[in-house]
Amino acid sequence: MTARRVRKLGAVVLTMGNRPAELRALLDSVAKQRGEPVEVVVVGNGSPLPELPDGVRTVELPENLGIPAGRNVGIEAFGPGGCEVDAILFLDDDGFLPNDDTAELVREAFNADPRLGIISFRITDPATGTTQRRHVPRLRASDPMRSSRVTTFLGGASAARTEVFQQVGGLPDEFFYAHEETDLAWRALDAGWMVDYRSDMVLEHPATAPSRHAVYHRMVARNRVWLARRNLPAPLVPLYLGTWILLTIARRPSRQALRAWVGGFKEGWTTPCGPRHTMKWRTVWRLTRLGRPPVI
Repeated sequence: MTARRVRKLGAVVLTMGNRPAELRALLDSVAKQRGEPVEVVVVGNGSPLPELPDGVRTVELPENLGIPAGRNVGIEAFGPGGCEVDAILFLDDDGFLPNDDTAELVREAFNADPRLGIISFRITDPATGTTQRRHVPRLRASDPMRSSRVTTFLGGASAARTEVFQQVGGLPDEFFYAHEETDLAWRALDAGWMVDYRSDMVLEHPATAPSRHAVYHRMVARNRVWLARRNLPAPLVPLYLGTWILLTIARRPSRQALRAWVGGFKEGWTTPCGPRHTMKWRTVWRLTRLGRPPVI
């Protein structure tokens, strides 16, 4: 695979307009990155934007389109498929880049490995310096300081070549929230790209629980079904979803959470999930070799 050299970086920041101080701090940390300045697009997802620094591109959406659709709007703000830049950073609006060499590390990583399509950063809690286990995108997550190849990434602390979007498309708009990164990662892996988790690329972000979102349990279940329907070979769909049924029950969710999960699971089977792209069996084997076979 021949990938073009990464020089010019963009950054997409999605915001609901409710964290102006944190957003400003994040943008300041991006502006302080060494090397060629990073072009920034801030997308107001159904909300007006606060006053922002000069040079920041802005898009105000009239309604909340969800995380993947909002980020796709940010990508297109850099031209079709993000063509005005070579790679795009995706950063949560309450995150912060504590180091000024992150952009340079991103450039170096992409240029050193022409197969590398997506990078997942290490997320640390600014109060404690710790990394939550769920923020390490692999099954063996006990050592967050170990960088490795992975099969998914963290959407609000990542970077991707724009060539990936131009080849396999953007994030799945339909998902709104949850599992959209895995859908894109699987399509990228199927096209021959690789995904890395890099512990030396750090985004500070307050420790939170994903279940803080009211729609969490429903979206997780619905999108898990959609993910399987869109991407997996038919024999693997029941294996993948059966495994996640057992894991969900083993975690002993509350009755209310389980009811929402079951409703989302049913919704995943009865509603359109977008176009189907069945991954190749060699991609299934690649995922397995990377430690995450697509049955879990």
